[in-house]
Order: sequence, then structure tokens, then C-alpha cells
Amino acid sequence: MSNSVRNFPLPVLGAVTGALLVFVPASAAPAGPYSELCSANKPAVLARISGFKAPRGTIIVKLYASNPKTFLEKGTYLRKVDMPVHNAGPIDVCVPVPESGKYVLSVRHEINGGKSRSDGGGFSGNPHVSLMDIIFQRKPSLDKVSFSVDGATRVIPVILNYIEGGSVRPAAG
Repeated sequence: MSNSVRNFPLPVLGAVTGALLVFVPASAAPAGPYSELCSANKPAVLARISGFKAPRGTIIVKLYASNPKTFLEKGTYLRKVDMPVHNAGPIDVCVPVPESGKYVLSVRHEINGGKSRSDGGGFSGNPHVSLMDIIFQRKPSLDKVSFSVDGATRVIPVILNYIEGGSVRPAAG
């Protein structure tokens, strides 16, 4: 197994299939250092992150090119945005894109300031991923997690999932 597969963000994983791609509503309040891009409907991604297990820690959003050779490989992300978590969400995080094209979002919720089994995460497209996928560090299907961005901001919902017992699922509550 390559080192890049070992660096796959572990408890990132969704139970809902299909990405909902819509334009950003005028009332959205995006967060992060690039929030002005989403507020102005410029080419960007608004990661609408929901399903927080705890109202603390850090959310880490990474944007990758939709490329089978670099998708989720260590150090190949195009943009990374870290945000503190102060409530149970949802949180809208604006991430710029370099140009129109196909991309993937990876989101990680580090609850206690470092990587642990209590952390959660998800992907654009909210693919179903099993506990075995985490154990064997398998990437989700690129087809299921890719989305297109053209000349405007796109809203990409990401539902956080956590390891609970023998399964991976959204936090209860």
C-alpha cells in the first residue's frame, strides 16, 4: 500500500449519494478567508458542511482536481481552508477554484486538535463508505465525488460522518 493511500483522511464518509449542485443564495453567509468570493458569486465552491458531532475543534476543507492520479494524494490538494468550529453547524466555507473545471472536496472535522478515531469527515457527493473502506483506506469513487464549477459559486453539501461502533454514519441527534 502506498504512503499516499495511508494518508487518506480516515473517517470521512457519507451516507447520502449524489451531489446537490446549486447556485449560492443571496442570503448565504460564507465563512473563511475567501468568503468575499462566494458572497460575490465568483468562481468558487461553498462547502455547506453539516452533521457535526461536537461544537468544537477544527474543520479542514481541501479542494482537489478531479484527477485519478492526484485525487486525495498527500500534498496534491489545490486549496486548503481551516476553520474553528464554535457551533454544531451547518457551516458554509468558501473555497476558491483556480479555473472552471471538475473538482473534489474532502472535509475533516478534528474534534480534539489532532487526528483521532473520534474525528469525522466527508466528501463532495456524500458517498457511502463502510468501516472496511476506512480500515483498508480505500478512496471513494472519483465519479461519485466529482463536481463541476463554471463561472459562479457552487454550493456543495457535505454531511459529516463518524465511526460509531461498527459503522460509519452521521452523528446521532
